[in-house]
Amino acid sequence: MTGVDIQKVTIENVVLLQKIGRETFFETFADGNTEENMNKYLDEGFSISKLSTELNDINAEFYFAKLNDDIIGYLKLNFGQSQTELQEINALEIQRIYVLKAFHGKSVGQILYNKAFEIAKQKFVDYIWLGVWEENPRAIHFYKKNGFIAFDKHIFKLGKDEQIDIMMKLKLD
Repeated sequence: MTGVDIQKVTIENVVLLQKIGRETFFETFADGNTEENMNKYLDEGFSISKLSTELNDINAEFYFAKLNDDIIGYLKLNFGQSQTELQEINALEIQRIYVLKAFHGKSVGQILYNKAFEIAKQKFVDYIWLGVWEENPRAIHFYKKNGFIAFDKHIFKLGKDEQIDIMMKLKLD
């Protein structure tokens, strides 16, 4: 999709980040989860306090995908000790790529992924890794298409529900 701009998110944008984060997470996962678990995760995972801490972390970066002045998706990357699992210096974690449902199939996720790939190259990491819910075939297909391979699994807690994420990685040349 042409006309999509990628903009680094700053602490001044925390309310906008909360809005797009909550909206895209809800659109993506509400159908497969209870209202109680979704509300608990949205309240805790997307609180202003938690997002502010993450925005102030030097080992985490957020980027908005914008079309005109509208935020239509976002990306969250983690480095070093801020990675949720591996915490290896030579790796970059894509923790989140989310796009509003109205823009699915329009390459916005690919544009955000390309930004992550570009940053990984700039930081000279050996590989990119991520976790993706085993019941999200659309995302699994997207990452496989981009060369990622499954290497492990881990538990992702959504409210009181323990779910399985497939851990995938892409080795960089």
